[in-house]
Amino acid sequence: MRQWLKLRGEPTYRAQQILAGVYRSGILSFEALTNVPRSLRLALAGEFYLPEAVVEGVSAAADGTRKLLLRFGDGVAVESVIIADPPRLTLCISSQAGCGMGCRFCATARLGLRRNLRGAEIVAEVLAARRILEPEERLTNIVFMGMGEPLANYENLVEAIEVLTANWGLGFSPRRITVSTVGLLPQMERLVRETSVQLAVSLTAATDKLRSELMPVNRRFPLDALLDVCRRLPLPQRRRVTFEYVLLAGINDDLEEARRLASRLRGVRAKVNLIPFNPFPGAAYQRPTEETVRRFQQELLQCGVPTTVRRSRGLDVQAACGQLALGMHAVPEGAAQ
Repeated sequence: MRQWLKLRGEPTYRAQQILAGVYRSGILSFEALTNVPRSLRLALAGEFYLPEAVVEGVSAAADGTRKLLLRFGDGVAVESVIIADPPRLTLCISSQAGCGMGCRFCATARLGLRRNLRGAEIVAEVLAARRILEPEERLTNIVFMGMGEPLANYENLVEAIEVLTANWGLGFSPRRITVSTVGLLPQMERLVRETSVQLAVSLTAATDKLRSELMPVNRRFPLDALLDVCRRLPLPQRRRVTFEYVLLAGINDDLEEARRLASRLRGVRAKVNLIPFNPFPGAAYQRPTEETVRRFQQELLQCGVPTTVRRSRGLDVQAACGQLALGMHAVPEGAAQ
């Protein structure tokens, strides 16, 4: 922006005004930049455009979770989720329209991949969510755990992260941004080298046979290769890799599987986040009982693996992890919930 202004003979300090308007104030038109001359506003409108994620529907869950149906200019839609867990207010965003990874326990996988989101569109999701917040609300965390595989859209992902974390952008701390992946190894290593965001890896099985059935990506990057990369990641001293493990009743939730998982994770600076399966229409799996989840967690803890359980949020509007499938329950914004 500074270079563009310089070529036009404009003072480069205008860059700060323009970017503050776009990212801090969330303007939808350059005409709203009333602190810069009209001639400059017209020039900006002639050479740039502001991608907008239009909020077409908001579904409010009983627990306060809000699912947003967002549509871009070419008609492509994605979903984002606002999760209130005071003092945190987390936004779960999408990196692709649909997903091509084919994980069997995820509703988004049934949509297939339509296209990658551009970096500006990913940022536009955050701006759209921010516009519907209450005056006293402020986003504190961002997780790339919505639709799509973030690392399959690597360049756009990193571009978005730069804007999200820059002082001239949205100013989020990298420590408050988490990128979740099925385990695309070359991009995992790049992400850790090139950014300071948190990394989460979807694991869900402790054997190649079962993981390949549940997550086809395992045929490209089997467990030994995945965990070897995780052991070598140049993480800061106090950081760990979070392994997400979706618990499927009768499939991967017995104590032997927990012990197998703990054995697999030896030598990895790891913590495990257990995710009881969140059902969706037509799913082939069931959610385990709370007692089964508790026993699985206790077994991992006894094996020395730090383990938490993710509380399902927004289940009643299909907004929980693995349920996003393009507005099955979305209603027009402003309509009765």
